[in-house]
Parts: sequence; C-alpha cells; structure tokens
Amino acid sequence: MSAATAVAPVLEGRDLTKYFWVKQGRGPLARRVPIHAVERVSVRLDAGKVTAIVGESGAGKTTVARMLAKIIRPDAGQLLLDGRPAPGGRPRSYAAQVQMILQDPFASLNPVHRVRHHLIRPLEIHHMAHGNVDAAVADLLRRVALEPPDNFTGKFPHELSGGQRQRVAIARALAVRPRVLIADEPVSMLDVSIRLGVLNLLADLRDREHLAILYITHDIASARYLADTIIVMYAGKLVEAAPSVSLTDNPAHPYTQLLLSAAPDPDRVQTPALSARGAPPSLLALPSGCRFHPRCPHVMDVCRRQVPPSIAISSGHTAACWLHVDPAQRQASENGLLATATAQGPANHADAGSGSLGKDSKKR
Repeated sequence: MSAATAVAPVLEGRDLTKYFWVKQGRGPLARRVPIHAVERVSVRLDAGKVTAIVGESGAGKTTVARMLAKIIRPDAGQLLLDGRPAPGGRPRSYAAQVQMILQDPFASLNPVHRVRHHLIRPLEIHHMAHGNVDAAVADLLRRVALEPPDNFTGKFPHELSGGQRQRVAIARALAVRPRVLIADEPVSMLDVSIRLGVLNLLADLRDREHLAILYITHDIASARYLADTIIVMYAGKLVEAAPSVSLTDNPAHPYTQLLLSAAPDPDRVQTPALSARGAPPSLLALPSGCRFHPRCPHVMDVCRRQVPPSIAISSGHTAACWLHVDPAQRQASENGLLATATAQGPANHADAGSGSLGKDSKKR
C-alpha cells in the first residue's frame, strides 16, 4: 500500500456543485432559473474523526450531505472513496459504506413497524441476516445505549421518546457496518436535555468504532464540542475551515465571528454586539463578489466586485475573505478589474449607441 493511499480520506468531495431549477413567471413567459444551492465545496472525512458543517438555514449543508451520500447527484465535482472515484449511481456496496441519519427520527421511521423490523430490514437488504438475528438486533441496541434491548424491540416509534427514536435511527444505520456516518442535524428535533446524550453517542462511535462522521448543524457551540474540524458555509459557499478549537478561538471570517457572537456562552461576561445586519441572500439572485458583503461590517470595494480567494491563515486553517489578502495583491486585483471594465466600457457604449440609433432609424 502506498503512502498516498494510506493517508487518503475514507470519503472526499472535491468542488461539489449543485443547482436546482425552478420556474419563474407563469404561462408561455415562464422561464427556468437556477438556485445556486452549492458551489465548489470540498469536504474530506477521515476515519476516527468528526467533521462538522455549520451555517444558517439555506447555506447548503444538507445538499452537501446528500451529495456525499449519493442521494442526489452533483452537477459538477467529484466523489472519492478511499482516494478512488466512487462508483456511479448509488450501488448497494456504496450504501453499505456510507449511511445517513436524517434530521427527524419520527419521520424517518415507519410508524406501523416495530423497532425489531427497522433493525432487521437493512440486514436483509444487504444480505447480512445470518445466524441469530435477534442477537444481532440486541447488539445494535446495546451499541446505541438502549438497554435492556428486550424493552425496545417490540415497541412502535410513537412509544419511544425523541432521543430513543434517534438512537434507533442510528442503530439502523450501524446495522450494515458502515465506515462513514452522515448525521444531518441529528439533535435539532430533540429536547435540550437529551441532546448531549446523542452527541456523546456519536463521539463514542468515532472513538470506539473508528467511524468517519459528518455532523451537520446550525449550532456552532455543539460543533466545537463534538467535531475535530469545522467547515463554515454561507449561501452555498465554503467560507472558512479549520480545526474546531482554532476556528472558534480565532475566527478569521466575519460570518464565523457573527455565528460565534450569536452562540450562547455561559463564560461570556458582556453581551455581544452583533455588528452584521440583514439576512442571507436569495439563492436565485446572489450578490456579486463576496456573498456576505451586504452584511459584512468590514466590506471593501473589492468585496463587492470579486469573489475572494481562499487564504491560509495558519496550518489547516483557511478563510475566503479579502481581509486576509496582502494589501498590495488586493489592490492589484482591484486595479486589474477596473482596467478590464474600462477596456470594455467604450465597446459597450458603442454597442448601446448603435442600438439606439437603429431604433431611431426605424422610427423615422
């Protein structure tokens, strides 16, 4: 085995891009326009590590998760499994290695079937129901701390608490012995008092079973508690990525700073002042340049004109923000853009003039 293969992530998405098309208008004048759900987002999931994706609703977190699980197909980009291109479609062999836990456990479990059925079904689909099936079901329930198992196998989903339902959903995902677990906001539908138990369960699965886990959340505080690496998304773009402690202690992007200032912190002495205003942009009509610039307290002219490059802040810490670009390079980029606009200006004016002249000549 080569060194490159040895260090390859279990699952990696490179430059993943996804558009959803919707109709605007009615009748014969209706036209299809793209929703820019995700654009050029890269994620790597390593064995024994938890990677968190954080952002507001509509940031593209769930879309990235569904592309990694091959539930939806990316419009561009590449999926790699153990450093090699993932197979096309969603074959059973891929589903056995990459499992997804959905946000609402009550909706993801069939209400007319008992817990035993939910755990046996994946074993049957993947032809793993060998030997004593009841013993396998009991083992799955113990792995997610539902003990004694006999108290749960005969229950329907509505007879369980929210935390217990989510643990059953996790046990169902573990039934096929996956290597990657994608958890899409697994605690957002649960009471605050039982969220910590589910987060501790995910941390235990990472340490005990060496799983690669993707944790989707809008709560950056829980991401710091659970994740080894945090990725911050805004309006379909990746804006910052770093080890969790580095990112939360030294946030480099203004949007990450906004998320942290809005998160509850019992050790905080003063109430944070939220300098950024407004709401995320419409994914149908995105602002030019940096997508955060309409809300950014540090906005510059270059932010309105050009998409910021991804800058290395420290080892493993990157941020897509013009604040961290060398001032000389930033000025050169701005001058180059202005020169291009100036060069194109006369041609555009000439075209506009000839167009208006054509209209006038038609009128005459």
